[in-house]
Amino acid sequence: MTNPYAHIIEPLDPQKPDHKFFNLKKLKDPRYDQLPFSIRVLLESAVRNCDGFLVKKEDVEKVLNWKVTQSQTVEVPFRPARVILQDFTGVPAVVDFAAMRDAVKKLQGDPERINPVCPADLVIDHSIQVDFNRNYLHFLGACLGACSLVTKVYYLFHSLRSDSLQKNQDLEFERNKERFEFLKWGSKAFQNMRIIPPGSGIVHQVNLEYLARVVFKRDGYYYPDSLVGTDSHTTMIDGLGVLGWGVGGIEAEAVMLGQPISMVLPEVIGYKLQGTPDKYITSTDIVLTVTKHLRQVGVVGKFVEFFGPGVASLSIADRATIANMCPEYGATAAFFPVDHISIHYLNQTGRDTEKLNYIEKYLKAVGMFRDYSNTSEDPQFTQVVELDLSTVVPCCSGPKRPQDKVTVSEMKQDFKMCLGAKQGFKGFQVAPERHDVQVPFQFNGAEYSLSHGSVVIAAITSCTNTSNPSVMLGAGLLAQKAVNAGLSVKPYIKTSLSPGSGVVTYYLKESGVMDFLSQLGFEVVGYGCMTCIGNSGPLPEPVVQAITQGDLVAAGVLSGNRNFEGRVHPNTRANYLASPPLVIAYAIAGTVRIDFEKEPLAVNSEGKEVFLRDIWPTRDEIQAVERQFVLPAMFKEVYEKVEKVNERWNSLEAPSDKLYTWNPNSTYIKSPPFFDGLTRELQTPNSITDAYVLLNLGDSVTTDHISPAGNIARNSPAARYLTSRGLTAREFNSYGSRRGNDAVMARGTFANIRLFNKFINKQAPSTIYLPTGETMDVFDAAEKYQQAGHPLLILAGKEYGSGSSRDWAAKGPFLLGIKAVLAESYERIHRSNLVGMGIIPLEYLPGDSAESLGLSGRERYTVIIPPQITPRMTLDTGRTFQAKMRFDTDVELTYFHHGGILNYMIRKMSEN
Repeated sequence: MTNPYAHIIEPLDPQKPDHKFFNLKKLKDPRYDQLPFSIRVLLESAVRNCDGFLVKKEDVEKVLNWKVTQSQTVEVPFRPARVILQDFTGVPAVVDFAAMRDAVKKLQGDPERINPVCPADLVIDHSIQVDFNRNYLHFLGACLGACSLVTKVYYLFHSLRSDSLQKNQDLEFERNKERFEFLKWGSKAFQNMRIIPPGSGIVHQVNLEYLARVVFKRDGYYYPDSLVGTDSHTTMIDGLGVLGWGVGGIEAEAVMLGQPISMVLPEVIGYKLQGTPDKYITSTDIVLTVTKHLRQVGVVGKFVEFFGPGVASLSIADRATIANMCPEYGATAAFFPVDHISIHYLNQTGRDTEKLNYIEKYLKAVGMFRDYSNTSEDPQFTQVVELDLSTVVPCCSGPKRPQDKVTVSEMKQDFKMCLGAKQGFKGFQVAPERHDVQVPFQFNGAEYSLSHGSVVIAAITSCTNTSNPSVMLGAGLLAQKAVNAGLSVKPYIKTSLSPGSGVVTYYLKESGVMDFLSQLGFEVVGYGCMTCIGNSGPLPEPVVQAITQGDLVAAGVLSGNRNFEGRVHPNTRANYLASPPLVIAYAIAGTVRIDFEKEPLAVNSEGKEVFLRDIWPTRDEIQAVERQFVLPAMFKEVYEKVEKVNERWNSLEAPSDKLYTWNPNSTYIKSPPFFDGLTRELQTPNSITDAYVLLNLGDSVTTDHISPAGNIARNSPAARYLTSRGLTAREFNSYGSRRGNDAVMARGTFANIRLFNKFINKQAPSTIYLPTGETMDVFDAAEKYQQAGHPLLILAGKEYGSGSSRDWAAKGPFLLGIKAVLAESYERIHRSNLVGMGIIPLEYLPGDSAESLGLSGRERYTVIIPPQITPRMTLDTGRTFQAKMRFDTDVELTYFHHGGILNYMIRKMSEN
């Protein structure tokens, strides 16, 4: 079918008739100029891709009529311009593609039809760990006595090599060579898939500084850059005016194969920024304030679009920081339309002049270029909320959730309150008589002591902040002043600096602050997510022993975006998100139990008290250094060679076969069982009869609780499996690195040590096998249920599946035999992942909950699936109440009837 909007196609430049665009202004529809800028991107995609099949003319009308349809749960298709992945989610995606090719071949189809048609970039950034930092020799000396001979030789060998950065990168390749070879095979076997090698930086920062097109120029057309990513913080790119958000890996795979996203047309909250920040305020303070505010407003499933005069006072790096934490305030996207500051940033980061010219020209032609000072351009929003930037104060968030903002002035008192409060998001339930316990220990021949609130991890990490020169240079200037004032960081504190790209190291060195950061222990340990994803590496053994002996609530302080229980490190029960300068400040203080306004950071060797205010740099100081040292040439030099500079990656050899040859001895890459027994014919979905409850969970169960990414505990089912395959504990690596192996990941499902299961009324990766009353590991219980032929169910509270967009948080439960989840509400991406795996997301009706209905979880549940299912229909549960089936669109119902989205794609690709 001919595109019905072909009449609005015209050349952007009459001198270049072969480069055209769909001129939305020629629709001559007054509703267009009233649309939020983010919705205009959805509209352009619908117009350009209107083929009468996947995208219909009525879909375009639905988007144009957004003012009315936004409140009607209207479904529209969206075809993003590209997909972005990181390796923790990218490896399972390539594993799925390889297995799908096998399945298509078995169904007599052409396996090469399983191939990305939508451009995809995969950045390897989640594999590197902080094994070595400034105190690795201290760590070596302290723990060697208790280590096995193999471990002694291992660490002695690495201690003889060069700096921490090189050691960590060497270990990354040693641990992950098999995964990297598999990804290299994928880059050869599949078209339209580009891989950015390890050591290049963090996916979202590389996206911002290098991969983002802002406007695509492809196949003779200009159109807005847009994307979905297999990481929830994909929204960071919204700060540059590129509409993007996180989706589950399963959904992203379908997009890569040419399937549009089926989405409910969202409400758009206008977030008006006014005023200017105080000279001592950082972008981190702003985003933590915004996060708490928007959590209170309630923006789950909605777009947030920023406007108002205050936006013009924010750099692109500031905007990207705010957009990055969009998942933490619950929105789908956090959009800053392109303006002149965006163009300046593109110039600063080395984009060429021709691109800058057509980006600005195209966006102005279609009414997507913003002047934030011109109120006549303000579109209509569903709701408008405001923030005066001058009211923002220095703050952190924690100790267990990113939305729990704590002002720096209240940190000491807040931590004291949390110590004694009941176990929960703001409580550790420590008896009052133990609040001031001190545990002495020896480290490197000196005496120290730890107490509740002692800082043992201080990490400048994460794309949220390391992409922002203002906070990174601010940290460097603070370090310089601290060293000059005679301050230091205690040697047992695990300090680290993991920049999001090589550009950061470049300007920190050129500005002269890197040496001062290193003197305080913040040397570069790697380019990747590291501590933020939970790859924080081991703590010195004397520190671990002191924490364990005193049952201490030790603290981690990191410039990240997630601080859920059990994520950062098993031994840091309190974790606070903070700006990079504050990370250094708390490292110097050695505790979070400090009031910086009233107490000195430390006393220097001359006996002088040094306060934080004495060394804190102003915004003017920082901006002066930034103007001088953050230059376009740096970005060009780093990114011109980014795909070729890693010699170890270049030397990897990988097969070129189109079908992958699975190695039965591999413990990293394994053909998954998802498509076993798949036939061309649809099978009628079965009702769930007499299901047992595997776990009875509360509110805010995160994907870290469901499918942890960090270390594999030595007493876990996954550890037992790896040991049975001949591996030692040192070779376990992390759950995140094992996502290409379903046998490990199934055993790692619900293996987080901080999982609180109401059945056992404590934190542990355990449950009760209800037929006998035995307490056992979750995997072992699920295995017994499956052997007995019993279907399983999960009971949960609000915000089930919040946190990272982790497809294994749905794949794992599927492999455990879980047929449905019954929760009060779901995080958007996780609900989509459950749908993608054919697990039914059931939701209590308004006002109902497990508590209000008196459910103990020991009941058995029956869910009758009627022959005709409609979106969001209400079902009986076999009990005395009903629940809503959260299939939100007809497309999701189609996936369910196929047993999941990947089954649907295999059947589709197997058609002649």
